[in-house]
Amino acid sequence: MDPMKDFFRRDALAAHLGIELLEVAPGRAVAQLAVRDCHRNSVGLVHGAAMFALADFAFAAASNAHGTVAVALNANICFLRPPAGGTLTASASEVSLGRTVATYAIDVTDDSGRKAAVFQGMVFRKGDAINWTG
Repeated sequence: MDPMKDFFRRDALAAHLGIELLEVAPGRAVAQLAVRDCHRNSVGLVHGAAMFALADFAFAAASNAHGTVAVALNANICFLRPPAGGTLTASASEVSLGRTVATYAIDVTDDSGRKAAVFQGMVFRKGDAINWTG
């Protein structure tokens, strides 16, 4: 078992939404969401909140994977197009890492590999160590 992946599986909202963490390492993460009817808005498109939650989860995993508690200072998303297919993937990568602040870029892609959204986030690195097993 991977203690880091197990730690992030404790995210109750991500679990409730069906978000799965595929990869995680310091400064990067990949998460996936199999789109279900409950992820759609009233016009039948994937709800923006579902895409935001997926990107935010990848952001949290990438920024906390250094082993230091990181909390969001800012997060924003730009929706580019309605996603095609039934699976969305969020790929997070670190843009900059400082002692107390770090920034991340997250792409949300659909089954065809097209970008459905781009997300940017900034965290405050508290300095508290994460206990992966506790």
